[in-house]
Amino acid sequence: MTKPIVAIVGRTNVGKSTLLNRLVGRRLAIVGDLPGITRDRVLASASWGGQELTLIDTGGWQAKPSTVLEQKVKEQVEAAICHADSIIFLVDACDGAIAADEEIADILRGGGKPVILTANKVDSVKQSDRVTDFYRLGIGTPIAISAHHNRGIDELMGAVLASLPPSGVAAEESGKFKLAIVGRPNVGKSTLMNVLLGEERAIVDESPGTTRDALDAIVHWDNNEAVLVDTAGIKRRGRVDAGVDYYGLLRALQAINRCDVALLLIDASEFVIAQDMHIGGYIIEAGKGMALLVNKWDLVPQEQRVEFKRYFERRLKFLSHVPMVYISAKLGLGVARILPQAWQVWQESQKRVANSAVKEVVDQAVANHPPPRSGSKQLRITRAYQDGISPATFVVQVNDPELVHFSYKRYLENELRRNFGFRGTPLRLIFTRPARKSNKRREVVKT
Repeated sequence: MTKPIVAIVGRTNVGKSTLLNRLVGRRLAIVGDLPGITRDRVLASASWGGQELTLIDTGGWQAKPSTVLEQKVKEQVEAAICHADSIIFLVDACDGAIAADEEIADILRGGGKPVILTANKVDSVKQSDRVTDFYRLGIGTPIAISAHHNRGIDELMGAVLASLPPSGVAAEESGKFKLAIVGRPNVGKSTLMNVLLGEERAIVDESPGTTRDALDAIVHWDNNEAVLVDTAGIKRRGRVDAGVDYYGLLRALQAINRCDVALLLIDASEFVIAQDMHIGGYIIEAGKGMALLVNKWDLVPQEQRVEFKRYFERRLKFLSHVPMVYISAKLGLGVARILPQAWQVWQESQKRVANSAVKEVVDQAVANHPPPRSGSKQLRITRAYQDGISPATFVVQVNDPELVHFSYKRYLENELRRNFGFRGTPLRLIFTRPARKSNKRREVVKT
């Protein structure tokens, strides 16, 4: 299943960041009254109506940038428009349609992408007539919302979901195991792909960011086959250059969304930096399997390798369930272990556990470590079962989901892993109340 990309575009100070925060349910983007606060793109995952989405908050569009920074923002907005599956075109109902809105509308009409014209800052029903001025943009019927007051959001997202392409995978990919090689620029992704394929499929160069696009290839080992995707390096926020680099970032995220298992490549010579952890977090958030590949291991002196391994394990503690393979793509060392390890992770993601076994493990976990009290209330677990795969999803029925502390959720997740494995694949634990039983009385028919 692909994860569609939805871009929020518009001129400065129309409320794009406020809308993103509303859709993801938390204050993710910086919100303020000064125009132009959002300089770099903010990418966030959201779920609406059962559909997983990647949302992009873009900087404010300016038709005639006066600074280098404004020019980069403009080019990044254009890249987001180019690559999005659907576009929310946000305008300010208080200002009406102005020249900058018309310029954006001209670009969107020629882009061939679904566009949902959205008039923000319609804070009450009395202000609904403010949207009529936007019909002249030629984008369609404007949807009136107030991102700040949570008005019209359901209607907006209904239109967004209706505009998205079918969510199923392409016919030629169905049933095939898909791998994505991801990581920062210049960590050796293209070199690794060429070694796995045994040919010069991707261009390899010492300069960072040589790979601008995502390349698909078929790789075989033993009696198995996989679709292998090499991606442009993911740079940390604030370092994503305009144009092709940003386009490459979107392709990399889309490759993660599309794959079954992501191979996260880390440069041993540079240790582990924050961006490596951010990429790992995104893979988990996307619900994908993962294997960590520590590349350039040949550059680490033999006498320092034990300490290096301890460092990696400490630094990536939140990925303790992910297998780690130490390799040198350039020399081919350890590369033979990668595909079998990725295949094993994928098999783990397909695993189903009997409901009786899940309940037994959860009951024992509760007996060994009862949930902490919250005031006068005590969390009670009545049922637990597996509800899905890829990622493995477990439903835990409780008396009150609000009583579940994140530490106890983590404890239950660790117990499930200890008993059932799920090596390299994320677990989803959903806490919910039991369904209410029907109170309908049976009618007795007298004869």
